[in-house]
Amino acid sequence: MATDAQQACFEAGIKFGSLYHQFAGTPISPSSTRSLEAAMTEAIENQPFCESVSVEIHDDRVADAIDHENGYTELTGSLMDVEMRIAYEGVAVRTRMAMQDGYPLMELVSVDDDASGETDEADEDARNG
Repeated sequence: MATDAQQACFEAGIKFGSLYHQFAGTPISPSSTRSLEAAMTEAIENQPFCESVSVEIHDDRVADAIDHENGYTELTGSLMDVEMRIAYEGVAVRTRMAMQDGYPLMELVSVDDDASGETDEADEDARNG
């Protein structure tokens, strides 16, 4: 049987898989980034155990990715950063997705047995790179 911490990490993985594979390929332009961020956030926050989601689509990256006169590109991991907080049975899991060596990596930032939302200094340092 999985521990609560393992289950919380699994739940975080499910949320990331859903977010990335549901929205990758969505047509996006600089004028639609905020609405897509909101749609992604709200869709993932609907899932069980999801406490918070932060999606930041970078307008400059979107603009740079447009390579034809139609004014849009397709959403990829290289255009956004994502952070999530999952809480399961008293365990809080913080995750993020960011570009690393040209690839969007999804990673655990912290796993805490206290789901109160409080973080220690090491967690804060890890999030801020």
